[in-house]
Amino acid sequence: MKVLPIKNRLAKTPLNKPFCSTTVQNNKGQDIELADPNFTRGLVLLMNQYAVKGGAAAHWGGPAALAEIMSATHSLMFSISKQNNNEWYQSFNFVNDAGHTENGIYALRANWGFDDLTLESLKKFRSIESKLTGHGEAHLNPEGVYISNGPLGSGLPQAQGLAIADKILGNKRKTICVISDGAAMEGEAKESFSAIPGLYQKKKINPFLMIISDNNTKLSGRISEDSYSMKETFESLHLLGWDVVKVDEGNDLQKVYLAIEKSLESLNNSNRPICLWCKTIKGYGIEDTQKAASGGHGHPLAYGDDKLNDYLNEIFKGEVPPPLKEWAIDLQQKTESKKPGIKKEKVQIGIAAALNKAISEGYPVFSLSSDLQGSTGLKEMHKQNPDKYIDLGVSESNMINSSIGLAKAGLIPVVDTFAQFAITKGNLPTIMSSLSQGPYIGIFSHTGFQDAADGASHQATTYFAAMSSIPDTDVYNLSTSEEAEFFVYEVIKKYSESVASGETPPTSLFFLGRENFVPKYQNQNFEINKAQVLTSGNQVTLVTSGPLVQNALEAYELLKNNHNIEITVINSPQINKPDTNTITHCLKQTSGKLITLEDHQIIGGQGQILAHKLLLEGATFKLRSMGINGNFGRSAYKALDLYKLNKLSTQDIINEVLNFN
Repeated sequence: MKVLPIKNRLAKTPLNKPFCSTTVQNNKGQDIELADPNFTRGLVLLMNQYAVKGGAAAHWGGPAALAEIMSATHSLMFSISKQNNNEWYQSFNFVNDAGHTENGIYALRANWGFDDLTLESLKKFRSIESKLTGHGEAHLNPEGVYISNGPLGSGLPQAQGLAIADKILGNKRKTICVISDGAAMEGEAKESFSAIPGLYQKKKINPFLMIISDNNTKLSGRISEDSYSMKETFESLHLLGWDVVKVDEGNDLQKVYLAIEKSLESLNNSNRPICLWCKTIKGYGIEDTQKAASGGHGHPLAYGDDKLNDYLNEIFKGEVPPPLKEWAIDLQQKTESKKPGIKKEKVQIGIAAALNKAISEGYPVFSLSSDLQGSTGLKEMHKQNPDKYIDLGVSESNMINSSIGLAKAGLIPVVDTFAQFAITKGNLPTIMSSLSQGPYIGIFSHTGFQDAADGASHQATTYFAAMSSIPDTDVYNLSTSEEAEFFVYEVIKKYSESVASGETPPTSLFFLGRENFVPKYQNQNFEINKAQVLTSGNQVTLVTSGPLVQNALEAYELLKNNHNIEITVINSPQINKPDTNTITHCLKQTSGKLITLEDHQIIGGQGQILAHKLLLEGATFKLRSMGINGNFGRSAYKALDLYKLNKLSTQDIINEVLNFN
């Protein structure tokens, strides 16, 4: 059989020793030199601090928990491959399903000099200039990432596919997949829990080692307390056909090294895949983060925080390596005091306000969350109404499917997650919501490039295209907190009214950004099925929604002040039911010149939906579409960096208006 493999661009096995190393003994009692996990922790703490300095977020708890596992795994992959006289990727497939820990791998590999990475290169982590993205991305960093990660639970089935392919092609290669307990809550991960040993029994898959980092922690808190225990899931793996090996001290480098070494040797003769179940501590190395409910999931320090040196001294017990001391000195510069400016806040504030108001008025609102309620705005509703929600853990499909049952029983279900996970893992459940006549209300945040630092895997740029064509589904793109409060409350009220009259209300999906915006724009008046005319002019009609309303209004002011040109800016928040009457009226005042603006793919986006409806209604206009032209996003400190890269910035809007003939 002739195969056509996609070119493997992974960097070769490093020949040098780690810059900062420590020693363990292998199963023969020999000393083995490998990368120091504490050096990884120190690097992660500092590279995160540079990202925070630039305006980005970053992860600490996960990579701190996995430092020993990653150090031992890489040491063994590199050394075994050298013994076999081949490159490490010829002996092993390595997949990191815990995408929020990728910065720990960057730090570890910089310690090795892998792919010519240096300590200095880590300082650009998550910036638009670096290939070291928020989560591992093969399209930007093929030398270090074979399988892109980020959406939890997706790496394990992809690793399964690599092992199946190796069996089909006769490759003598083992697959190693590292996964977190949070990722193990996802349905697709659980499917692989069953499939991998099942395929083993039929001799249709190559040797497979799954390493679970179990610290009973997800983003919002402790898994067993917030959701349900995963202990029983992991204990049941042996019944599915896994050879389960438990390591109770997953942050003991010696014990972890021996367990991984023995597992890789056992795979040579095993007829079962091996699961190494490691009990780790999230945020390990710093007492503050170890004790935190989330294990210090995000970065624990603000830029200029005096605790930086304290944390480094705690990790290294007072003996901080000189290069890291120098980094810390560079980072001790305090942020400049901010001058008072226009009040800005998250759109999420309006979401919580609407839900709390509806509950206080007796509407049967009930929230189902999947770990991200602190980011989507639902956390404030949960604080005020602790008996009105359940956290189902990291399981978006399960969450949306469950909401259908709540709706059928008479509740008004509200679900929430990041937009990317809602449309990728919740698309079929949303279709079934309409088919089952069990509508829900979706609160889906971090749209488009608003989730800048996390990178392409977390950036929803097809959310309108994915959801707008589902029957009996209304799609909204929110721009301010007051707009959010109005529309969410009105939809809840209309949902109740429809049910009371014997009708089935539509599923209503609300998309919103991550950054801060003014609570309400000037001339922003709210009405269902009505576009908002924010400014009036005779040059161009510009239609937008969501986070980019801000850019459009900035462009209006600059065009007016610097070029004596006034444009009409329309906020059209109802995406698949645009108010074409208002927009057509405005087009007549601007000689039919229409610009649509969105941080969504141009194909299937707001502009395409609007233009198609206008054409069907017989409107005459000339169109310019500003959006994403068929490419993925990437990591950046702020959304503004990505707007500039994709020609969606304020200046790009000005240029489009000036060049529109």
